[in-house]
Amino acid sequence: MGGPLAGIKVIEIAQAIAGPMAGMILGDMGADVIKVEKHDGGDDARHWGPPFVDGDSLFFHGFNRNKRSVTLDIKHPDDVAKLKELAKDADILIQNLRSGVVASCGIGPDVMCAINPRLIYCSVWAFGKTGPLSREPGFDPLLQAYGGVMSLTGRPEDPPAFCAPAINDCATAQWCVIGALSALQQRHATGKGCVIDTSLFDSAIAWVGTQLNGYLFSGEPPPRHGTASATLAPYQVFETADRPICIAAGNDRLFAKCAEVLGHPEWITDARFARVRDRAEHRPELVALMQPVLTRKPAGEWLSALKSAGVPVSPVNDIPELAATEQFAAADMIRTMPGTGLKVAGLPIMFDGERPHPILNTPKLGAHNDEALNSRPSAAE
Repeated sequence: MGGPLAGIKVIEIAQAIAGPMAGMILGDMGADVIKVEKHDGGDDARHWGPPFVDGDSLFFHGFNRNKRSVTLDIKHPDDVAKLKELAKDADILIQNLRSGVVASCGIGPDVMCAINPRLIYCSVWAFGKTGPLSREPGFDPLLQAYGGVMSLTGRPEDPPAFCAPAINDCATAQWCVIGALSALQQRHATGKGCVIDTSLFDSAIAWVGTQLNGYLFSGEPPPRHGTASATLAPYQVFETADRPICIAAGNDRLFAKCAEVLGHPEWITDARFARVRDRAEHRPELVALMQPVLTRKPAGEWLSALKSAGVPVSPVNDIPELAATEQFAAADMIRTMPGTGLKVAGLPIMFDGERPHPILNTPKLGAHNDEALNSRPSAAE
């Protein structure tokens, strides 16, 4: 496979989202990713539907392109031996099994890195490898709840809200890849591999870092602000005569332009709104003044006028509206799986102006047992 990671061999012992997404990112960038699955059903995400495409869930197709699938029982000594053979010339191993499983099966980092000292061993945990919750299962909603994200999402008068995208899974996959690529660079200098640990819990903490920093400084728990910002105003969603828009006038210059467009230049010199810190303190009063003005005209008129003045503004698109935009088409983010015509979101990165294309379709369970398990690895570099 072509791409910047061509020649890199990855073993993925993972299921659901975070681990498989990390493997998918590396595969999209050209690595040879061998996905190790259990004989009975494989990755649980194969069954997370409907809808199903070619026997597997669309969910599974979204995170498992550009991989080869082999089936192994990591609790059986013979299959563990096969896995160790695969690891002898591997560059990266990704695992997201529950804490304690890899050690009990004899495939922990100490064992695998002894077999291949150049191996970069990446663990994707739920709550981390240490601590009282280290053996607890972890799915994204649990970590949004436990990690504080839900407490910050939504309006003050509403119950805690769940962020629909699996933000902790996706962030942890990306941190895993960042760690693996950094360790590859380090290996160029040292000749040695590295053990990488990431977790959904760590990612959850990183998401709420700004609010956590504020709490550690002041001792005050951060409130929820709905679509608004705690430190900038106007910096939120407003209703118009027909649909909501988002205005992000994040500095004094942009606020002055916004006030002019809304027909209230007196707000610019109002002591409550003159500076960023003033507007943040008096955001409720500012919103109370702006909202009635904005509801007098439809969104299209405000979008045109605010954009012409240079004020950052956007419609609040739903998914069909997003997919219909010219900018969406220009981004060229959608990729077609080879041989199936299935369309999926591609990798959000380009190399020399080209976004990676899938080379391999999502693998059938165990489809590559013969070619991957019966080939003899070369000696590790």
